[in-house]
Amino acid sequence: MSSPAAPANLMEAIVALAKRRGFIYPSSEIYGGLNGFFDYGPLGTELKKNIRDCWWNDLVRRRDDIVGLESSIIMHPKVWEASGHVAGFTDPLVDCKVSKMRYRADQLFWSPVLVDDKTLGYVSVLESDNTAGDLQVAAETLKRRKATQGALAPVAPRDFTKAKPEEIPLIPSPATGEPGSLTAPRAFNMMFQTNVGALSDASSVAYLRPETAQGMFVDFKNVVDTTRVKLPFGIAQIGKSFRNEITPRNFIFRSREFEQMEMEYFIHEDADWAKCHEEWITWCENWLKSVGLPDSHLSRYTHPREKLAFYSKGTVDIMFKYPFGVQELWGIAARGNYDLTQHANASGKPQEMFDEATKKKFVPHVIEPAVGVDRIMLAVLCAGYAEEDMTDEKGNVEKRTVLRLSPRIAPVKVAVLPLIKNKEPLVARAKDLYVKLKRKYAVNYDGGGAIGKRYRRQDEAGTPWCVTIDFDTIEKPGDTFTLRERDSMKQRRITEAELFALLEEQVY
Repeated sequence: MSSPAAPANLMEAIVALAKRRGFIYPSSEIYGGLNGFFDYGPLGTELKKNIRDCWWNDLVRRRDDIVGLESSIIMHPKVWEASGHVAGFTDPLVDCKVSKMRYRADQLFWSPVLVDDKTLGYVSVLESDNTAGDLQVAAETLKRRKATQGALAPVAPRDFTKAKPEEIPLIPSPATGEPGSLTAPRAFNMMFQTNVGALSDASSVAYLRPETAQGMFVDFKNVVDTTRVKLPFGIAQIGKSFRNEITPRNFIFRSREFEQMEMEYFIHEDADWAKCHEEWITWCENWLKSVGLPDSHLSRYTHPREKLAFYSKGTVDIMFKYPFGVQELWGIAARGNYDLTQHANASGKPQEMFDEATKKKFVPHVIEPAVGVDRIMLAVLCAGYAEEDMTDEKGNVEKRTVLRLSPRIAPVKVAVLPLIKNKEPLVARAKDLYVKLKRKYAVNYDGGGAIGKRYRRQDEAGTPWCVTIDFDTIEKPGDTFTLRERDSMKQRRITEAELFALLEEQVY
């Protein structure tokens, strides 16, 4: 067996596997699909649920300082006015008037091409993991096409928001390669607008929420007044959010409908926010490792002070090495008391707590860890996917595709396989074990085909263990099964009690 390796185009392999094995389908596929929307198949639904459950159990149920909330997707429109989303939740939009394509201006990079200090022309590319290199290749191509002699100066990438009005007509469109068709950037609000009630007029305008955080701020006083929470404490929520992204891309990494897991951790205004912030960054990193993400793929990005919002004390993103580049996975922000203050001012309802020590009221500050379920799902698929060459007993080489998913989140925990499907004693014992396991775990029963092919099917689905009911099970004392481990493919005999003990230890 060769060492496991990722294929040359890992994203294509993952997209193909996701469709083939029932993890993720394009939404409305029979009608041609809808860009930025996805459906989760049987295995994808289980994987996504397991990610949510692990996060909820570790963050809420196993801690004494966090409580849960489920707020509505459509909230009063004044919520989004107070939070700043109506006025400021925008991306810079650029249109190509010829191709009708649309781009985010901050993801469209360009540069003048200089040959011997003279401007030969302009090149543009869409942002990638090697934007500078792509621009350099485009510059060299332009130089060859123009048949120009001389030294080509290094290309310095600039995003389209930094283009001067007189430069815009000179920058070529990525769609056509020709200049003159790109519009100037304009603000595009990403919130989905809808109407509530029988009439569709200005008074009925509402929005699908672009984040889950505001529900926790708006219900802050309700939680304080109806529970026994004391600072510091957190409110956690899992739910759908919607953003009308200009350019959804990279499969489920950036989509228009997605699911968030967010928590607002409220602290005293005099608390050491930097220490609390660091503690939550570390907690998030450790949690990601607990669901199978390797430390080698994780890194931190600290937002520079000049790029922070005026109210922000600091933001750190936990980054993950995706096949398309190192990208944000989990953001942990220290937001001060901005959000509660905004809603207090807009609603006229104070969002304060009383300090028994000082006998004063104050507005708590907040640390906000926010992560997308879909991004974690894509990360574990990328980290777990591998291909390796196998040699069977006849010397034939075949490729094994395996998803090395953590048992905590694997869609199927155990596959129960009778060695032969038409031997009644084997089938009866297999079904008996299957029924017992199903009471607590997600289990698959697979009785069709050669045992090797059944193992391969489970490897692709990420199933950590296969239990084979063979003749030794029914003919020899001890009532043992063959346990086959996914990653090592090693096999050993195990009893029913030992199997349940293994699952109890590994699946939590």
